[in-house]
Amino acid sequence: MKRQVENQSIKMKIKHFIFFIALWLSCTNLFAQELLTLQEAVAIALKNNYDIKLIKNEAVIAQNNSNLGNAGILPVAVGNFSTGGSRQNTVQTQASGVERVTDGARSTNMNYGVGLDWTVFDGFRMFATLERLKTLEQQGQVNAKAQILTTISDVVATYYNVVKQQKLVLAYDSVIDVSALRLKIANNKLEIGRGSKLDVLAAKVDYNTDTSAYLQEKNLMATYMVNLNQLMARDVTLKFSVPDEINIDNKLDFTTLAGQMQLLNPDLRNAMLNKKIADLNLKEIKGDRYPRIALNSGYEFSRSTSPTGFNTQFRANGLTYGLTASVNIFNGFLQRQNERNAKILINSSELSLEKVKQDLNAQLTTAYQNYITFLDLVELEDRNVEIAKQNLDITLEKYRLGSIAPLELREAQRNAIDASNRYVEIKYQAKLAEVTLKEISGTLNVQ
Repeated sequence: MKRQVENQSIKMKIKHFIFFIALWLSCTNLFAQELLTLQEAVAIALKNNYDIKLIKNEAVIAQNNSNLGNAGILPVAVGNFSTGGSRQNTVQTQASGVERVTDGARSTNMNYGVGLDWTVFDGFRMFATLERLKTLEQQGQVNAKAQILTTISDVVATYYNVVKQQKLVLAYDSVIDVSALRLKIANNKLEIGRGSKLDVLAAKVDYNTDTSAYLQEKNLMATYMVNLNQLMARDVTLKFSVPDEINIDNKLDFTTLAGQMQLLNPDLRNAMLNKKIADLNLKEIKGDRYPRIALNSGYEFSRSTSPTGFNTQFRANGLTYGLTASVNIFNGFLQRQNERNAKILINSSELSLEKVKQDLNAQLTTAYQNYITFLDLVELEDRNVEIAKQNLDITLEKYRLGSIAPLELREAQRNAIDASNRYVEIKYQAKLAEVTLKEISGTLNVQ
Protein backbone atom coordinates (compact mmCIF):
# COMPACT_ATOMS: atom_id res chain seq x y z
CA MET A 1 0.00 0.00 0.00
CA LYS A 2 2.83 2.35 0.87
CA ARG A 3 4.56 1.60 -2.45
CA GLN A 4 1.32 2.33 -4.34
CA VAL A 5 1.02 5.67 -2.56
CA GLU A 6 4.66 6.49 -3.45
CA ASN A 7 4.06 5.53 -7.11
CA GLN A 8 0.95 7.70 -7.23
CA SER A 9 2.87 10.58 -5.68
CA ILE A 10 5.67 10.23 -8.25
CA LYS A 11 3.14 10.16 -11.12
CA MET A 12 1.41 13.20 -9.69
CA LYS A 13 4.69 15.11 -9.45
CA ILE A 14 5.56 14.19 -13.04
CA LYS A 15 2.17 15.44 -14.25
CA HIS A 16 2.64 18.67 -12.30
CA PHE A 17 6.09 19.13 -13.77
CA ILE A 18 4.85 18.58 -17.33
CA PHE A 19 1.94 20.97 -16.82
CA PHE A 20 4.09 23.77 -15.43
CA ILE A 21 6.65 23.33 -18.23
CA ALA A 22 3.81 23.68 -20.76
CA LEU A 23 2.44 26.67 -18.85
CA TRP A 24 5.89 28.29 -18.75
CA LEU A 25 6.37 27.75 -22.48
CA SER A 26 2.91 29.22 -23.11
CA CYS A 27 3.65 32.34 -21.10
CA THR A 28 7.10 32.64 -22.70
CA ASN A 29 5.47 32.44 -26.14
CA LEU A 30 2.86 35.03 -25.12
CA PHE A 31 5.37 37.64 -24.05
CA ALA A 32 7.69 36.89 -26.99
CA GLN A 33 4.93 37.93 -29.38
CA GLU A 34 4.50 41.37 -30.91
CA LEU A 35 3.69 43.99 -28.26
CA LEU A 36 0.76 45.94 -29.67
CA THR A 37 0.12 49.36 -28.14
CA LEU A 38 -3.27 51.08 -28.27
CA GLN A 39 -1.88 53.85 -30.49
CA GLU A 40 -0.62 51.28 -32.99
CA ALA A 41 -3.94 49.41 -32.99
CA VAL A 42 -5.90 52.61 -33.69
CA ALA A 43 -3.47 53.71 -36.41
CA ILE A 44 -3.75 50.33 -38.17
CA ALA A 45 -7.54 50.38 -37.94
CA LEU A 46 -7.80 53.93 -39.31
CA LYS A 47 -5.62 52.89 -42.22
CA ASN A 48 -7.22 49.53 -43.04
CA ASN A 49 -10.78 49.48 -41.70
CA TYR A 50 -13.26 48.77 -44.50
CA ASP A 51 -16.12 50.81 -43.05
CA ILE A 52 -13.90 53.91 -42.94
CA LYS A 53 -12.79 53.37 -46.54
CA LEU A 54 -16.39 53.00 -47.70
CA ILE A 55 -17.63 56.12 -45.91
CA LYS A 56 -14.65 58.11 -47.22
CA ASN A 57 -15.59 57.05 -50.76
CA GLU A 58 -19.09 58.41 -50.18
CA ALA A 59 -17.60 61.68 -48.87
CA VAL A 60 -15.44 62.00 -51.99
CA ILE A 61 -18.52 61.46 -54.20
CA ALA A 62 -20.37 64.23 -52.33
CA GLN A 63 -17.35 66.50 -52.76
CA ASN A 64 -17.20 65.74 -56.49
CA ASN A 65 -20.91 66.53 -56.86
CA SER A 66 -20.56 69.95 -55.22
CA ASN A 67 -19.84 72.16 -58.24
CA LEU A 68 -21.39 74.91 -60.39
CA GLY A 69 -22.16 72.55 -63.24
CA ASN A 70 -24.23 70.21 -61.09
CA ALA A 71 -26.18 73.19 -59.79
CA GLY A 72 -27.05 74.29 -63.35
CA ILE A 73 -25.23 77.63 -63.11
CA LEU A 74 -22.77 77.06 -65.97
CA PRO A 75 -23.75 77.04 -69.67
CA VAL A 76 -23.96 73.78 -71.58
CA ALA A 77 -22.15 73.48 -74.93
CA VAL A 78 -22.95 70.59 -77.28
CA GLY A 79 -21.14 69.73 -80.49
CA ASN A 80 -22.90 67.75 -83.21
CA PHE A 81 -22.00 66.17 -86.53
CA SER A 82 -24.07 64.20 -89.00
CA THR A 83 -23.52 62.92 -92.53
CA GLY A 84 -25.41 60.63 -94.88
CA GLY A 85 -26.58 60.07 -98.41
CA SER A 86 -28.74 58.06 -100.75
CA ARG A 87 -28.65 56.36 -104.16
CA GLN A 88 -32.00 56.29 -106.04
CA ASN A 89 -33.52 55.68 -109.42
CA THR A 90 -35.76 58.68 -110.24
CA VAL A 91 -38.34 59.63 -112.89
CA GLN A 92 -39.17 63.36 -113.19
CA THR A 93 -42.00 64.65 -115.39
CA GLN A 94 -41.65 68.27 -116.27
CA ALA A 95 -44.52 70.71 -117.03
CA SER A 96 -43.87 70.32 -120.74
CA GLY A 97 -44.49 66.59 -120.44
CA VAL A 98 -40.88 65.60 -120.88
CA GLU A 99 -39.74 62.80 -118.59
CA ARG A 100 -36.31 62.79 -117.07
CA VAL A 101 -35.08 59.40 -115.99
CA THR A 102 -32.02 59.07 -113.76
CA ASP A 103 -30.60 55.75 -112.59
CA GLY A 104 -28.44 55.58 -109.49
CA ALA A 105 -28.77 59.25 -108.59
CA ARG A 106 -26.56 59.84 -105.55
CA SER A 107 -27.39 62.51 -102.94
CA THR A 108 -25.20 63.52 -99.95
CA ASN A 109 -25.61 65.71 -96.89
CA MET A 110 -23.39 66.78 -94.04
CA ASN A 111 -24.01 68.98 -90.98
CA TYR A 112 -21.87 69.99 -88.04
CA GLY A 113 -21.94 72.72 -85.46
CA VAL A 114 -21.76 73.82 -81.83
CA GLY A 115 -24.72 74.87 -79.69
CA LEU A 116 -24.61 76.79 -76.42
CA ASP A 117 -27.50 76.92 -73.92
CA TRP A 118 -27.32 78.95 -70.71
CA THR A 119 -30.04 79.38 -68.11
CA VAL A 120 -29.49 82.86 -66.73
CA PHE A 121 -32.45 82.94 -64.35
CA ASP A 122 -34.59 80.19 -62.83
CA GLY A 123 -36.04 81.86 -59.77
CA PHE A 124 -32.76 81.50 -57.80
CA ARG A 125 -33.23 77.72 -57.82
CA MET A 126 -29.69 77.09 -59.08
CA PHE A 127 -28.14 78.97 -56.15
CA ALA A 128 -30.21 76.99 -53.63
CA THR A 129 -29.13 73.80 -55.40
CA LEU A 130 -25.46 74.78 -55.16
CA GLU A 131 -25.83 75.51 -51.45
CA ARG A 132 -27.55 72.16 -50.94
CA LEU A 133 -24.70 70.35 -52.71
CA LYS A 134 -22.16 72.11 -50.49
CA THR A 135 -24.17 71.08 -47.44
CA LEU A 136 -24.20 67.48 -48.64
CA GLU A 137 -20.42 67.72 -48.99
CA GLN A 138 -20.17 68.88 -45.37
CA GLN A 139 -22.48 66.05 -44.34
CA GLY A 140 -20.20 63.55 -46.08
CA GLN A 141 -17.26 64.84 -44.04
CA VAL A 142 -19.29 64.68 -40.83
CA ASN A 143 -20.34 61.09 -41.61
CA ALA A 144 -16.70 60.18 -42.22
CA LYS A 145 -15.73 61.65 -38.83
CA ALA A 146 -18.60 59.78 -37.17
CA GLN A 147 -17.36 56.49 -38.63
CA ILE A 148 -13.82 57.27 -37.53
CA LEU A 149 -15.03 57.96 -33.97
CA THR A 150 -17.05 54.74 -33.98
CA THR A 151 -14.06 52.74 -35.22
CA ILE A 152 -11.73 54.26 -32.61
CA SER A 153 -14.31 53.52 -29.91
CA ASP A 154 -14.66 49.91 -31.05
CA VAL A 155 -10.89 49.44 -31.23
CA VAL A 156 -10.33 50.93 -27.76
CA ALA A 157 -13.11 48.83 -26.22
CA THR A 158 -11.87 45.62 -27.87
CA TYR A 159 -8.23 46.41 -27.10
CA TYR A 160 -8.91 46.85 -23.39
CA ASN A 161 -11.04 43.72 -23.49
CA VAL A 162 -7.88 41.89 -24.55
CA VAL A 163 -5.98 43.66 -21.75
CA LYS A 164 -8.65 42.63 -19.25
CA GLN A 165 -8.60 39.05 -20.44
CA GLN A 166 -4.82 38.90 -20.33
CA LYS A 167 -4.93 40.02 -16.69
CA LEU A 168 -7.57 37.39 -15.93
CA VAL A 169 -5.40 34.69 -17.52
CA LEU A 170 -2.52 35.69 -15.25
CA ALA A 171 -4.87 35.75 -12.24
CA TYR A 172 -6.10 32.22 -12.93
CA ASP A 173 -2.50 31.18 -13.43
CA SER A 174 -1.84 32.30 -9.85
CA VAL A 175 -4.90 30.33 -8.70
CA ILE A 176 -3.42 27.20 -10.26
CA ASP A 177 -0.17 27.82 -8.37
CA VAL A 178 -2.07 27.86 -5.06
CA SER A 179 -4.06 24.77 -6.01
CA ALA A 180 -0.89 22.95 -7.03
CA LEU A 181 0.74 23.85 -3.71
CA ARG A 182 -2.35 22.67 -1.85
CA LEU A 183 -2.26 19.37 -3.75
CA LYS A 184 1.43 18.93 -2.97
CA ILE A 185 0.85 19.58 0.74
CA ALA A 186 -2.07 17.12 0.78
CA ASN A 187 0.10 14.44 -0.85
CA ASN A 188 2.96 15.06 1.56
CA LYS A 189 0.61 14.78 4.54
CA LEU A 190 -0.78 11.55 3.13
CA GLU A 191 2.70 10.12 2.69
CA ILE A 192 3.66 10.76 6.29
CA GLY A 193 0.32 9.51 7.59
CA ARG A 194 -1.05 12.83 8.75
CA GLY A 195 -3.48 13.40 5.89
CA SER A 196 -6.31 11.56 4.18
CA LYS A 197 -7.00 10.33 0.69
CA LEU A 198 -10.18 12.43 0.72
CA ASP A 199 -8.15 15.65 1.08
CA VAL A 200 -5.92 14.60 -1.84
CA LEU A 201 -8.89 13.86 -4.08
CA ALA A 202 -10.61 17.14 -3.14
CA ALA A 203 -7.40 19.04 -3.86
CA LYS A 204 -7.08 17.24 -7.19
CA VAL A 205 -10.67 18.13 -8.18
CA ASP A 206 -10.12 21.79 -7.30
CA TYR A 207 -6.81 21.78 -9.18
CA ASN A 208 -8.52 20.39 -12.30
CA THR A 209 -11.35 22.92 -11.91
CA ASP A 210 -8.90 25.81 -11.76
CA THR A 211 -7.00 24.46 -14.75
CA SER A 212 -10.24 24.26 -16.72
CA ALA A 213 -11.11 27.85 -15.79
CA TYR A 214 -7.61 28.95 -16.83
CA LEU A 215 -7.94 27.29 -20.24
CA GLN A 216 -11.37 28.86 -20.79
CA GLU A 217 -10.04 32.33 -19.95
CA LYS A 218 -7.13 31.74 -22.31
CA ASN A 219 -9.53 30.72 -25.07
CA LEU A 220 -11.56 33.90 -24.50
CA MET A 221 -8.40 35.97 -24.81
CA ALA A 222 -7.64 34.32 -28.17
CA THR A 223 -11.19 35.11 -29.34
CA TYR A 224 -10.88 38.77 -28.36
CA MET A 225 -7.57 38.96 -30.22
CA VAL A 226 -9.33 37.71 -33.35
CA ASN A 227 -11.98 40.42 -32.88
CA LEU A 228 -9.31 43.11 -32.58
CA ASN A 229 -7.47 41.86 -35.66
CA GLN A 230 -10.78 41.96 -37.54
CA LEU A 231 -11.35 45.60 -36.55
CA MET A 232 -7.83 46.41 -37.75
CA ALA A 233 -8.63 44.62 -41.05
CA ARG A 234 -5.54 42.45 -40.87
CA ASP A 235 -4.83 38.71 -40.66
CA VAL A 236 -7.09 37.44 -37.86
CA THR A 237 -4.60 34.69 -36.96
CA LEU A 238 -1.86 37.14 -35.95
CA LYS A 239 -0.79 36.72 -32.34
CA PHE A 240 0.26 39.60 -30.14
CA SER A 241 0.49 40.71 -26.54
CA VAL A 242 -0.66 43.96 -24.93
CA PRO A 243 0.49 45.98 -21.89
CA ASP A 244 -1.41 44.77 -18.83
CA GLU A 245 -2.45 48.19 -17.52
CA ILE A 246 -5.82 49.90 -17.98
CA ASN A 247 -5.22 53.64 -17.63
CA ILE A 248 -8.31 55.73 -16.88
CA ASP A 249 -8.66 59.47 -17.38
CA ASN A 250 -10.26 60.48 -14.07
CA LYS A 251 -10.41 64.24 -14.73
CA LEU A 252 -13.38 64.48 -17.11
CA ASP A 253 -15.80 67.32 -16.34
CA PHE A 254 -19.49 67.12 -17.25
CA THR A 255 -19.91 70.82 -18.12
CA THR A 256 -16.89 70.77 -20.42
CA LEU A 257 -18.08 67.57 -22.10
CA ALA A 258 -21.57 69.03 -22.64
CA GLY A 259 -20.13 72.12 -24.33
CA GLN A 260 -17.88 70.02 -26.56
CA MET A 261 -20.84 67.83 -27.50
CA GLN A 262 -22.80 70.84 -28.77
CA LEU A 263 -19.95 71.77 -31.10
CA LEU A 264 -18.36 68.47 -32.13
CA ASN A 265 -20.82 65.58 -31.87
CA PRO A 266 -21.27 64.17 -35.41
CA ASP A 267 -24.88 63.05 -34.87
CA LEU A 268 -25.87 66.53 -33.70
CA ARG A 269 -24.05 68.21 -36.59
CA ASN A 270 -25.67 65.76 -39.00
CA ALA A 271 -29.14 66.64 -37.70
CA MET A 272 -28.37 70.35 -38.11
CA LEU A 273 -27.23 69.79 -41.68
CA ASN A 274 -30.41 67.82 -42.42
CA LYS A 275 -32.40 70.83 -41.21
CA LYS A 276 -30.42 73.11 -43.53
CA ILE A 277 -30.94 70.73 -46.47
CA ALA A 278 -34.70 70.74 -45.85
CA ASP A 279 -34.71 74.57 -45.89
CA LEU A 280 -32.78 74.64 -49.16
CA ASN A 281 -35.10 72.06 -50.68
CA LEU A 282 -38.03 74.44 -50.08
CA LYS A 283 -36.10 77.26 -51.77
CA GLU A 284 -35.52 75.06 -54.81
CA ILE A 285 -39.21 74.22 -55.07
CA LYS A 286 -40.25 77.88 -54.70
CA GLY A 287 -37.98 78.69 -57.64
CA ASP A 288 -40.53 77.06 -59.95
CA ARG A 289 -42.88 79.99 -59.29
CA TYR A 290 -40.61 82.40 -61.16
CA PRO A 291 -39.97 82.71 -64.92
CA ARG A 292 -37.19 80.69 -66.47
CA ILE A 293 -34.96 82.64 -68.87
CA ALA A 294 -32.30 81.04 -71.06
CA LEU A 295 -29.94 82.20 -73.80
CA ASN A 296 -28.92 80.02 -76.72
CA SER A 297 -26.48 80.46 -79.54
CA GLY A 298 -24.41 78.37 -81.87
CA TYR A 299 -22.53 77.91 -85.08
CA GLU A 300 -23.71 75.55 -87.83
CA PHE A 301 -22.37 74.40 -91.18
CA SER A 302 -24.35 72.30 -93.66
CA ARG A 303 -23.70 70.97 -97.14
CA SER A 304 -25.75 68.79 -99.48
CA THR A 305 -25.71 67.55 -103.10
CA SER A 306 -28.63 66.29 -105.15
CA PRO A 307 -28.34 65.72 -108.92
CA THR A 308 -32.14 65.55 -109.27
CA GLY A 309 -33.04 68.71 -107.33
CA PHE A 310 -33.52 72.29 -108.38
CA ASN A 311 -30.11 73.04 -106.84
CA THR A 312 -27.54 70.35 -107.43
CA GLN A 313 -25.41 71.62 -104.56
CA PHE A 314 -26.19 73.55 -101.38
CA ARG A 315 -23.92 74.93 -98.65
CA ALA A 316 -24.61 77.20 -95.67
CA ASN A 317 -22.84 78.27 -92.49
CA GLY A 318 -23.32 80.90 -89.81
CA LEU A 319 -24.28 81.82 -86.26
CA THR A 320 -27.60 81.25 -84.50
CA TYR A 321 -28.81 82.97 -81.36
CA GLY A 322 -31.96 83.43 -79.36
CA LEU A 323 -33.65 83.90 -76.04
CA THR A 324 -36.35 81.75 -74.44
CA ALA A 325 -38.56 82.48 -71.48
CA SER A 326 -41.18 80.33 -69.78
CA VAL A 327 -43.30 80.56 -66.67
CA ASN A 328 -45.42 78.01 -64.88
CA ILE A 329 -49.01 79.26 -64.95
CA PHE A 330 -50.84 76.15 -63.76
CA ASN A 331 -49.68 72.58 -63.18
CA GLY A 332 -52.63 71.03 -61.43
CA PHE A 333 -51.83 72.50 -57.98
CA LEU A 334 -48.59 70.47 -57.85
CA GLN A 335 -46.56 73.56 -56.96
CA ARG A 336 -48.60 74.19 -53.84
CA GLN A 337 -48.51 70.50 -52.92
CA ASN A 338 -44.72 70.32 -53.30
CA GLU A 339 -44.24 73.40 -51.13
CA ARG A 340 -46.49 72.01 -48.40
CA ASN A 341 -44.60 68.73 -48.39
CA ALA A 342 -41.29 70.60 -48.21
CA LYS A 343 -42.50 72.55 -45.17
CA ILE A 344 -43.54 69.30 -43.49
CA LEU A 345 -40.03 67.94 -44.12
CA ILE A 346 -38.60 71.07 -42.49
CA ASN A 347 -40.77 70.45 -39.43
CA SER A 348 -39.67 66.82 -39.34
CA SER A 349 -36.00 67.86 -39.50
CA GLU A 350 -36.57 70.26 -36.59
CA LEU A 351 -38.20 67.51 -34.55
CA SER A 352 -35.33 65.13 -35.39
CA LEU A 353 -32.82 67.77 -34.29
CA GLU A 354 -34.55 68.23 -30.92
CA LYS A 355 -34.77 64.46 -30.46
CA VAL A 356 -31.05 64.03 -31.17
CA LYS A 357 -30.25 66.77 -28.64
CA GLN A 358 -32.40 65.11 -25.97
CA ASP A 359 -30.99 61.64 -26.70
CA LEU A 360 -27.40 62.89 -26.54
CA ASN A 361 -28.01 64.76 -23.28
CA ALA A 362 -29.51 61.60 -21.78
CA GLN A 363 -26.61 59.48 -23.02
CA LEU A 364 -24.03 61.95 -21.72
CA THR A 365 -25.72 62.20 -18.32
CA THR A 366 -26.00 58.42 -17.96
CA ALA A 367 -22.45 57.79 -19.13
CA TYR A 368 -21.07 60.42 -16.75
CA GLN A 369 -22.96 58.93 -13.81
CA ASN A 370 -21.56 55.50 -14.69
CA TYR A 371 -18.10 57.03 -15.03
CA ILE A 372 -18.19 58.61 -11.55
CA THR A 373 -19.61 55.42 -9.99
CA PHE A 374 -17.01 53.18 -11.61
CA LEU A 375 -14.18 55.45 -10.47
CA ASP A 376 -15.36 55.02 -6.87
CA LEU A 377 -15.74 51.28 -7.36
CA VAL A 378 -12.20 51.02 -8.76
CA GLU A 379 -10.79 52.43 -5.51
CA LEU A 380 -12.97 50.12 -3.44
CA GLU A 381 -12.14 46.97 -5.40
CA ASP A 382 -8.45 47.85 -5.39
CA ARG A 383 -8.52 47.76 -1.58
CA ASN A 384 -10.53 44.52 -1.68
CA VAL A 385 -7.88 42.87 -3.84
CA GLU A 386 -5.17 43.72 -1.32
CA ILE A 387 -7.30 42.47 1.59
CA ALA A 388 -8.20 39.24 -0.23
CA LYS A 389 -4.55 38.64 -1.12
CA GLN A 390 -3.43 39.11 2.48
CA ASN A 391 -6.20 36.80 3.64
CA LEU A 392 -5.13 34.12 1.14
CA ASP A 393 -1.48 34.36 2.21
CA ILE A 394 -2.40 33.98 5.88
CA THR A 395 -4.84 31.14 5.16
CA LEU A 396 -2.29 29.31 2.98
CA GLU A 397 0.31 29.51 5.72
CA LYS A 398 -2.17 28.17 8.28
CA TYR A 399 -3.08 25.34 5.92
CA ARG A 400 0.60 24.50 5.50
CA LEU A 401 0.89 24.30 9.27
CA GLY A 402 -2.26 22.16 9.44
CA SER A 403 -4.26 24.51 11.63
CA ILE A 404 -7.21 24.94 9.24
CA ALA A 405 -9.29 22.69 7.01
CA PRO A 406 -8.92 22.59 3.17
CA LEU A 407 -12.35 24.16 2.74
CA GLU A 408 -11.20 27.34 4.46
CA LEU A 409 -8.24 27.59 2.10
CA ARG A 410 -10.53 27.03 -0.88
CA GLU A 411 -12.87 29.75 0.35
CA ALA A 412 -9.98 32.21 0.72
CA GLN A 413 -8.79 31.23 -2.74
CA ARG A 414 -12.23 31.90 -4.24
CA ASN A 415 -12.48 35.23 -2.47
CA ALA A 416 -9.10 36.25 -3.89
CA ILE A 417 -9.95 35.36 -7.50
CA ASP A 418 -13.42 36.90 -7.21
CA ALA A 419 -11.93 40.14 -5.89
CA SER A 420 -9.37 40.14 -8.68
CA ASN A 421 -12.06 39.50 -11.32
CA ARG A 422 -14.27 42.29 -9.95
CA TYR A 423 -11.38 44.74 -9.89
CA VAL A 424 -10.36 44.02 -13.49
CA GLU A 425 -13.98 44.13 -14.69
CA ILE A 426 -14.71 47.42 -12.89
CA LYS A 427 -11.58 49.04 -14.35
CA TYR A 428 -12.66 47.86 -17.79
CA GLN A 429 -16.17 49.27 -17.32
CA ALA A 430 -14.72 52.57 -16.08
CA LYS A 431 -12.59 52.74 -19.23
CA LEU A 432 -15.64 52.04 -21.40
CA ALA A 433 -17.53 54.86 -19.63
CA GLU A 434 -14.61 57.22 -20.31
CA VAL A 435 -14.53 56.20 -23.99
CA THR A 436 -18.30 56.66 -24.28
CA LEU A 437 -18.10 60.18 -22.82
CA LYS A 438 -15.36 61.18 -25.23
CA GLU A 439 -17.19 59.65 -28.18
CA ILE A 440 -20.42 61.52 -27.34
CA SER A 441 -18.52 64.79 -26.91
CA GLY A 442 -16.71 64.21 -30.22
CA THR A 443 -13.27 64.40 -28.56
CA LEU A 444 -12.24 60.74 -28.69
CA ASN A 445 -8.67 60.67 -29.93
CA VAL A 446 -5.78 58.36 -29.15
CA GLN A 447 -2.40 60.08 -29.27
